[in-house]
Amino acid sequence: LTRSGASLLQTQRNHKDERLSRGGHRVMSVFLGSIMVFGFLNNLLVLVLFCRFKTLRTPVNMLLLNISVSDMLVCVCGTTLSFASSLRSRWLYGRGGCMWYGFANSCFGIVSLISLSVLSYDRYSTLMVCNRRTPNYRRPLLAVGGSWLYSVAWTVPPLLGWSSYGLEGAGTSCSVTWTVRSPASHSYIICLFIFCLGLPVLVMVYCYGRLLYAVKQVGHIRRTAARRREFHILFMVVTTVVCYLLCWMPYGVVAMMATFGRPGLISPVASVIPSILAKSSTVINPVIYILMNKQFYRCFLILFHCKHHLTENGHTSMPSNTTVVQLNRRACDESPIATRPPKAKSCPADEEGNSGADPDKDEPVEPVEPPVLPEIS
Repeated sequence: LTRSGASLLQTQRNHKDERLSRGGHRVMSVFLGSIMVFGFLNNLLVLVLFCRFKTLRTPVNMLLLNISVSDMLVCVCGTTLSFASSLRSRWLYGRGGCMWYGFANSCFGIVSLISLSVLSYDRYSTLMVCNRRTPNYRRPLLAVGGSWLYSVAWTVPPLLGWSSYGLEGAGTSCSVTWTVRSPASHSYIICLFIFCLGLPVLVMVYCYGRLLYAVKQVGHIRRTAARRREFHILFMVVTTVVCYLLCWMPYGVVAMMATFGRPGLISPVASVIPSILAKSSTVINPVIYILMNKQFYRCFLILFHCKHHLTENGHTSMPSNTTVVQLNRRACDESPIATRPPKAKSCPADEEGNSGADPDKDEPVEPVEPPVLPEIS
């Protein structure tokens, strides 16, 4: 604690030389206030939809719920403190508040990032892997618990002496002390960058890249519904990856430059914009993963009485998923398992429980027709 306190005092002295003007702090408080309000409301909407509609309470959607919970906690436990401090143009909560802010923001942010990467792998494996898995909550719950344990494992060390938390940017928020020149601090920052930023990016790019390539191959076979599905998934994939990189990569690059560049290379004021971009992910995540998903969007319309086509028990009817069926069939045909007799293996049913087919109507199938797979929107 003594080392952390000394680091905080030293950082406060450094910020005396370069501060935002009062007008600059007002502008910053406007951005932070907007992120706080819209981030809280967007993620609260997600929680309300989960509570209101039983059809959304599926195993894979537990990851979406986990992302929304972590993003909401960032808005409540972190952004509120930096917003209030920006209004007063200085940090208001002392050394203990700074350590809590740095720990909480880092922990909740990493939970969200890890959940996004796990979600990308889940979507990839659901479409590309052919096996006999049955729908259950065990794997998603393990993924949710694992994301929190993983995050805590990487955010507790600064509280114990491996690096530290201190003021950053314009002196109204806290994070890992990027500018401390010591082997312990450098080693922690390198590990944090690799395992909590670089690795999730690689997982997302790989999974979505493979998925997009497979969808494009299916698009050459079917030119109608499959073609429309191809462009829809293409748009979602590009939006997801670009927004992820836009929100977090600038912050990571600036942090690495401040750590390993010459002293004073990144001024406190120059680091404000990447920090705000990273916080804005709490607003963007629900838009991408919830409002761009047809299932959630329809429940959203029903919640606000914009759409009344609702079946019993809160379930909405879903369209067929022609592209997804063809994609999974193609993956199964190209796998070594496909060389066995046709009845030995079949593609899994929807792990989300949302096949999109009418459960009360028997559809004609071929001898080895795989069941309809989940809608990826």
